Amino acid sequence: MASIDEQFVHETAAKYGVPAPVAQELTARSRPCLYLVPYGELPESRQEGARPAARTGGLPALPDGVDRPEGKEPLVLSVDCGALPQGAVDIELPADGHLLFFTEIEYPPESPAVLHVPAGTPTTERAATYESGGDPQEMKVYEPQTLYPLPGLTLAEDWRDAPATRAFLDDGGNDDALDSFEEAVLDAASDGTRPGVCVQIGGFSNSWDMAPDEGDLVLLAQMAGQAIDYNVFTMNLIVGTRQDIAARRYTDLEYEQQC
Repeated sequence: MASIDEQFVHETAAKYGVPAPVAQELTARSRPCLYLVPYGELPESRQEGARPAARTGGLPALPDGVDRPEGKEPLVLSVDCGALPQGAVDIELPADGHLLFFTEIEYPPESPAVLHVPAGTPTTERAATYESGGDPQEMKVYEPQTLYPLPGLTLAEDWRDAPATRAFLDDGGNDDALDSFEEAVLDAASDGTRPGVCVQIGGFSNSWDMAPDEGDLVLLAQMAGQAIDYNVFTMNLIVGTRQDIAARRYTDLEYEQQC
C-alpha cells in the first residue's frame, strides 16, 4: 500500500461503521514513514530479496580530513540513502550516500550531529579511542545490527480532534470501532506488521511526551533507545524544517530525548 490507499481506507471505514468524513480526516492527517527493522521483523511478503538499508551502532566510516563530530557522542545509526524505497516519505532525503547519526541515547545529548557522506567518497573506519589531556579515552560503541526498510503510516496525535471525528464520538459513535478502523489502516500500510520498538524515518513522531514535530518542524528520525541497546529506555527524536532537511543543513536540526 503506497503511503495510503484512500479506497482501502473508505472500505475499511464502512466495514467498521465509521462515517466517510471520518475516513477523510484520517487520510488528511496521515503521513508516510519508513520503519527500520531487523530482518526477522519484516512481514514474510517483504523478506524475499529484502535489501538492507541501515545499521545501528558500530564504528563510523568517515572521509579523509573529516573528524568525528565534537563531543565524541557515539554513532547510533547509519542509513544507506540509496537503499531506501524512493518516495516512501514526504521529506527530502539525499538520493545516495550515507547519513550518520551521532547522539547520546542513555543521557540527554550535548553535542549530537548528523553527517552526510556522499556515495563514492573514500572513507576510513575510525577507531573508538581518542586522546584527552594526553590520556587515551574510549568512546561508546553499540553492537551493530543490520536493519531493513518497512514502509508505514503515521497519524497526527490530534487527528481525533478533527471536526467530523470529534462529532462522531460526541454523538455516541463507537470508540472501539474507531480504534479497530485506525489499527486496520495502519497495519495494512505495513503489510500487516506494524513494529513496536524500532527506528523510524519521517512521518509523525510517536513521542512519549510533548511532540517536538509541531509548527514548521517535521520529524527526520525517531530512535527508541531499545532499538540501539536493549537496556536503554529512552525515545530520541530529531526534527527540523522541511527546508533545512532538504538543503542538508543538519547543523540546524533539533534533538530531544524523552524518558
